[in-house]
Amino acid sequence: MFPSRLPRLALAAHAKLNLSLEVLGTRPDGNHEVVTWCQSISLHDLLLVEPAATTTLDGGHGPHDLVLKAQQALEATVGRPLPARFELAKRIPVGAGLGGGSSDAAAALRALSRLHGLADLDLGPVAAEVGADVVFLLRGGAAEAGGRGERLRPAPVATGWFAVAWPGFDVSTSAVYARWDEVGGEGANQLTRAALAVEPRLREFALQLGEGWRMTGSGSAFFQHCQTRREAERAVEGLDCWKTVARPVGAWS
Repeated sequence: MFPSRLPRLALAAHAKLNLSLEVLGTRPDGNHEVVTWCQSISLHDLLLVEPAATTTLDGGHGPHDLVLKAQQALEATVGRPLPARFELAKRIPVGAGLGGGSSDAAAALRALSRLHGLADLDLGPVAAEVGADVVFLLRGGAAEAGGRGERLRPAPVATGWFAVAWPGFDVSTSAVYARWDEVGGEGANQLTRAALAVEPRLREFALQLGEGWRMTGSGSAFFQHCQTRREAERAVEGLDCWKTVARPVGAWS
């Protein structure tokens, strides 16, 4: 039984942008070595977590949701069940390259740590089992990420605002990296050429956005860095797609 004093936790699971992304090549394990500047932004999902006798997840994507994968990885690490009731309010588009699922998983790890008295446990290795982006999103802010994205070095938090646009469909990350092996890449995000080759609709979307927009991750969302909120709002005016403006945020405790 849980003590009645344990609260219902509400955690913001922030999206991230890849402000730059360089692919260095293929690793012996088949993954790709990258160097990327990651930045958390104010756009976020909301994860509500409370004590429970058995685990349930409302608002997720079934038994393979990354929230449940994170819970299972943490249970395997500590060697005991860590039941909780999760309720997820999604605001970050799924499959957009904005790290929504990974951020949800990171929020779940932080919540379970608090609910089950695991404050002394290093969650980093657990996060790495779930996914490379989960390691960064445990803390957020800004970082240069290497390896598969799990090796972090603090970086200055960006300034200004971001306009963000998503065409309404996703692009397979594995297909993008496989195409990168064939065509390589250039520019601030070296996966862009491969993503546009994998998904012709994404090429059309990029042309509609015009100059000043950059793809995040392996796609399919794009962003534009702006000096002011009003400039960001003007950048998304008239776009016939999912869109938002967001500011950069620092690391959370």
